[in-house]
Amino acid sequence: MPIDPKTYVLVHVLLSLVGVFSGLVVVGGLIAGVRFPRWTGLFLITTLLTSVTGFGFPFAALLPSHIVGALSLVVLLGATAALYWKHLSGGWRRTFAVLSVLAL
Repeated sequence: MPIDPKTYVLVHVLLSLVGVFSGLVVVGGLIAGVRFPRWTGLFLITTLLTSVTGFGFPFAALLPSHIVGALSLVVLLGATAALYWKHLSGGWRRTFAVLSVLAL
């Protein structure tokens, strides 16, 4: 590991905390019918980075955390597609809402 393990864990945890906090803001906005584009971008990127950095820990076998991380990446891909590629048109708005809550 090219970075100190304690620093790596700290970065991973901080990304996770920012992702959870910004995700709560986004979900609150969804409930209130208000869009927060910057908060949404922050939520998606920090949650994505949390999932990606989770694969950087040393491991010898496939663990449940790897399965959850992989599923999280798929969910985040769907939410990102709904928001940025499909622009929340039609059923993509509901898809985004469901996937965002699921990613949280």
